[in-house]
Amino acid sequence: MGVIKVKVMGEEKDIEKGTSLRQLSQEYEHIFSYPIVIARVNNRLQELHKQVNKECEIEFLDLTSREGNRIYVNGLVFVMIYAVKQLFGDKSDICVQHSIDKGLYIETNFDLTVDVINKIKQKMAEIIESDLPITKIHSKRDDAIEYFKKIGDASKVGIMKYNTNTYVTLYRLDNIYNYFYNYMPSSTGKLTYFDLTYLNTQGCVLRFPTIYNSNIIKEYVHHENMFITFRQCRQWGKIMGIADAKDLNSLVSNGNIKELIRIDETLQNNRLLEIAKEINAKKDNLKIVLIAGPSSSGKTTTTNKLCMYLKSFGLKPKMLSMDNYYLDLKDRPRDVQGQIDFENLQAIDLNLFNRQVEQLLNGEEIINPEYNFSLGIKEYNKKLQLGQGEILLIEGIHCLNEKILTNIPDSAKYKIYISAITELNIDKHNRISTTDHRLLRRIIRDNLNRGFDVVKTLSVWPNVRNGEENNIFPYQDNADVIFNTALIYEIGVLKTYVEPLLYSVDTESKYYEEAKRLLNFLRLFLPISSEDVPKDSILREFIGGSCFKD
Repeated sequence: MGVIKVKVMGEEKDIEKGTSLRQLSQEYEHIFSYPIVIARVNNRLQELHKQVNKECEIEFLDLTSREGNRIYVNGLVFVMIYAVKQLFGDKSDICVQHSIDKGLYIETNFDLTVDVINKIKQKMAEIIESDLPITKIHSKRDDAIEYFKKIGDASKVGIMKYNTNTYVTLYRLDNIYNYFYNYMPSSTGKLTYFDLTYLNTQGCVLRFPTIYNSNIIKEYVHHENMFITFRQCRQWGKIMGIADAKDLNSLVSNGNIKELIRIDETLQNNRLLEIAKEINAKKDNLKIVLIAGPSSSGKTTTTNKLCMYLKSFGLKPKMLSMDNYYLDLKDRPRDVQGQIDFENLQAIDLNLFNRQVEQLLNGEEIINPEYNFSLGIKEYNKKLQLGQGEILLIEGIHCLNEKILTNIPDSAKYKIYISAITELNIDKHNRISTTDHRLLRRIIRDNLNRGFDVVKTLSVWPNVRNGEENNIFPYQDNADVIFNTALIYEIGVLKTYVEPLLYSVDTESKYYEEAKRLLNFLRLFLPISSEDVPKDSILREFIGGSCFKD
């Protein structure tokens, strides 16, 4: 067939034309901690069944990469579906609900016990040991619809209904077919590392190594408040008849989305109003409200709306941002790459922050800093003092960290954790990542408010995520309440703003594959006009037109 020159993992070599990536990857398995699951060929992701037929650069990836980890988890879900059907029959199935503590919370349509979980785990291990091939096939859309109708998978039928392509991509594992909007590993033998934890009679947690804990499978730690918040969101979606993408698309196509927008916005406002009521009930002892959350969770709008609600009870909130207490740029800590670490608590002038908050609570007037991000210095030109009936609202990523305000008793603090906790799935087996949800928000806002292109946002996102993992998520259990800022309809609105931006990423860019992945995800949703999104909506913080904008 002839010989071609390629560069593999930085090494130039000659290979036979037509060699598969899987064959080639076997020579490099020894340099990886985990099995290779995908390849990047000239910056484009390629599944391992693909052949190499021309000169190119090849990089192999295992689960320690973001792309590889996503594919690894997809494969584990497919193996679990297959194991469940092998053990309990074709009608048995799972529903991937949401992420929780570096794992996936999965519910079944049959009762679970610890013994049942152990049987599923053992069967999954047998399937992985058998190294069964996972085959990619292209099926006529109509044939795929008939197949999913036959097996009773209405959510997949709904996905296919709103797909206008003649052919769709499915994956086959032995005698079952499934749809996943992301890539798959080439065989079950790539999925050696996993664990299952029993949670309740309907649910368990699928655990696996992550890019943040790649050397171990993290022992499951239950976060009850977050778990309850997810469950409440799901239950509300079911009440509204919206459990997945097909339900939302159906509402859009029938022209009934306007009512959902009004109901969803009202519900979210009511939840925030309940928080304001609780703060008001504790006003005699409460002095500080602390608000924290990851990037693009809607902290600014939430804080402004909360202030408005508190004022309706006669309280007088004053706002303070921890971002204004950054150390001057020259004094900032640096990360392992030598870059300035904006997310680290040590980047905050804690002595000044703690002292000034204590002075405010003692009724003293302070001149609080305002951070000049252009110059990288604090500037002092704003006076602040708390009077009778006034309460201090502090917003910042470190607000739940127990290392701040240690000189103030907990009884004087009320802590709010906010995040965009996505309420619906694509279908039973494909979830919507809350991280992707926030990333879409951030892409739009960065472009609108900062003039950043998509590549700029995608390039900084891994560092943002690392900061969240180290400085925000570990402290979420310190919150008195969790407030969900996601709106069940918003993916359709975000689609109309972010799709054109994602199409701008050049095919030669290292971020092209990430842009393509997000576009493939967005294609599963019908667009929703922003015309009926209220001016005080959290969504307006990202798409523009907010009544809270200065």
